Amino acid sequence: MNTEHIQERFELFKPFLNERQRRILAAIEAQILGYGGIALVARATGLSRNTVVAGGIELKARKGADVTPEGGRIRRPGGGRKRTVQKDLTLGGDLEYLIEPVTRGDPESALRWTCKSVRRLAEELKQMGHETSHRMVAELLDQMGYSLQANRKTMEGRSHPDRDAQFQYIHQKVKKFQKQGQPVISVDTKKKELVGHFKNQGREWRPKDNPEEVLIYDFQALGSGKVTPYGVYDLSQNKGWVSVGVDHDTAAFAVESIRRWWNTMGCQVYPQAKRLLITADSGGSNGARVKLWKTELQRFTNETGLSVSVCHFPPGISKWNKIEHRLFSFISQNWRGKPLISHEVIVKLIAATTTKTGLKVECGVDSNGYPQGIKVTDKELRAVNLTKDAFHGEWNYTIKPNHA
Repeated sequence: MNTEHIQERFELFKPFLNERQRRILAAIEAQILGYGGIALVARATGLSRNTVVAGGIELKARKGADVTPEGGRIRRPGGGRKRTVQKDLTLGGDLEYLIEPVTRGDPESALRWTCKSVRRLAEELKQMGHETSHRMVAELLDQMGYSLQANRKTMEGRSHPDRDAQFQYIHQKVKKFQKQGQPVISVDTKKKELVGHFKNQGREWRPKDNPEEVLIYDFQALGSGKVTPYGVYDLSQNKGWVSVGVDHDTAAFAVESIRRWWNTMGCQVYPQAKRLLITADSGGSNGARVKLWKTELQRFTNETGLSVSVCHFPPGISKWNKIEHRLFSFISQNWRGKPLISHEVIVKLIAATTTKTGLKVECGVDSNGYPQGIKVTDKELRAVNLTKDAFHGEWNYTIKPNHA
């Protein structure tokens, strides 16, 4: 019997048949041929002899009955090749041992400190005697509840025992000032930025395959220096001022930024103001222990006649400062993916920052020089008309004009 006709028919039907239908068709061909048909059909179709025999058994078992298997199955329940995890009962445990070695009492595991890629894990498992692949490892990790995750900044370090009490104190003081119609501002220094054709994190819409080209290296010498944005955010008006400094971030620069906010925006909104409340971090140029900060604030109060109260957040929790998530975060969103090529561009991008809640920002470049290392003498410090609050006077104090 020539097997070419069988092979030709089988190849014509094959694209339209599933696994079960192919073996039944092969069994039908074998029955038509009679004795020796199984071997001939197996040779013509490329199926194994056992597959043709299995098709014949199914054909006999279902003769005269509905040939559609229950639930549309092609194989019997439990049929087919067993999954590796079913055959290799220690695979899952060994994988978990590699991915979390410390929980298994092995802090010296080299893998933990090198790479946890699925390919590396697959190699380690093979060395332990398992038959696996990186795809199988990825599937197993998903089943075990693992996923690729970055670090999350949630640990604030040691907190002061009066942290929550200081929060409440600031909250009550802010509400008191706002109720009396007195200005309340949140101040801080934003991250320093390189000026020039440097990469800025984020993406923006541009024509396809036409990204803006920037420098490969972030060397300051390749650009026009750095800028230090110092922000002042009005909690009551949802308005902000940003001074773009070109020199050092000092207390003199910080107070000058507050002065520019007052002269540009504050005095217009609060013409009858007699007091000003500033909320600030405990560190940096406006830190609670910075002497120059206090002497510069004294100059500011003498110039404006305002009585300035300051409340510092406890150390280590600067992200709770309102300006961080009500002003700085939106500035970062607004200039994402845009190289800060000049001071003019920086000022325009900051000033163009808005939100659905009505945030408005004004901005200007402060080209003054602010030398570091200025020493404040004890005599100058004693001249500061400073009164400490009863609760944590090192964090909460008021500076009044000397002529008051």
